Amino acid sequence: MERHFLFFCSQAYAIPILRPLQAEIERRGGKAAWYLESSCAADALAADDRRLHTREEAREWNPVAVFAPGDYTYDFFPGVKVMVFHGYPINKRSDAHDVHFRIRGWYDIYCTQGPSSTPEFKRLEAKHRSFKVYETGWAKTDALIGAKQRAEAQTTDAPEAKAAGHRPTVFVATTFTQDITQLRNVFPTIRRLAETGEWNWVITVHPKLNDPELKADIRQLADSCGNVRFLPLTPSPDVMAATDVMLCDSSSIILEYMLLDKPVVTFRNNRPGPQLLNVTQTGDIEQALRQALSRPEPLMTAMRAFIAHHEAHLDGQNCHRILDAVDDFIANYKGKIRKKPLNLFRKFKIRMKYRKEQKLKIPSK
Repeated sequence: MERHFLFFCSQAYAIPILRPLQAEIERRGGKAAWYLESSCAADALAADDRRLHTREEAREWNPVAVFAPGDYTYDFFPGVKVMVFHGYPINKRSDAHDVHFRIRGWYDIYCTQGPSSTPEFKRLEAKHRSFKVYETGWAKTDALIGAKQRAEAQTTDAPEAKAAGHRPTVFVATTFTQDITQLRNVFPTIRRLAETGEWNWVITVHPKLNDPELKADIRQLADSCGNVRFLPLTPSPDVMAATDVMLCDSSSIILEYMLLDKPVVTFRNNRPGPQLLNVTQTGDIEQALRQALSRPEPLMTAMRAFIAHHEAHLDGQNCHRILDAVDDFIANYKGKIRKKPLNLFRKFKIRMKYRKEQKLKIPSK
């Protein structure tokens, strides 16, 4: 019997996180469908992706499991609820307790990533006893590792061509969080450096960044400079793997980029460390980028140790482990562990949210 799975997405960044999982589901002979809230741009899906619009369609699809990278999912959808996370616990807000570890009562399974997440979730599992924790690695890591391998293969196939007229490419990304995002502060420096033509630039913004004027300025720069490319949505791992260095602030995408074994320069990062080249003055950005492009050994060593702390699995098999975790939970724990809390107020809010979503959507045909 063909097994069905459902991907629940509240933001566009969820889609590339779940793509590798979709590939593994299909490799095993199953099928995946997508449920997108109105805040998630539908044009990020492919033409042949199956999209569900209502809970009735979700019930008819009858998924074995619902995968979500966000803080919540709809409890009234059928299937085991699986948290696969939207990133790593880097606590960019410097909260006393990282919200990465907040238990809201929606999930049956938490798929953790490595030493920075597994021990704390195991402690919470023992405390609550209403969910199971499996260390699987992050789903998107599989895509990043694949992109890294493809980029390295291209370099190996034509090393002379790359060395001969290679113009380094800077990948620029930012967080949306107010008081932490720094893209507006560094943009004049980006524009000045881009206009020299010395480097290529790929600039992206977080889907939740609310700064239309800044986005318009970036588009204008991309239109006027042939060495600048603006991508409003998070680019594919292959696009990221084709760049050489990242310029960022305190976004969680930093660790994604490090998984490609590429250095990161940050501006006013709120949790700096030896794994980053962090600067606090815009006048120091250019020199920091030049230094990062030389890939100094102390920086790269610290960066790889930082990765190992967060991601234990770099074998490209994380999605395999995630699906195995679902099978293990269904076989050994479903209906046998403590029930999740009633969460009546949260469930009421989720149902109100769903009703509002339905009013915003065009009914399916």
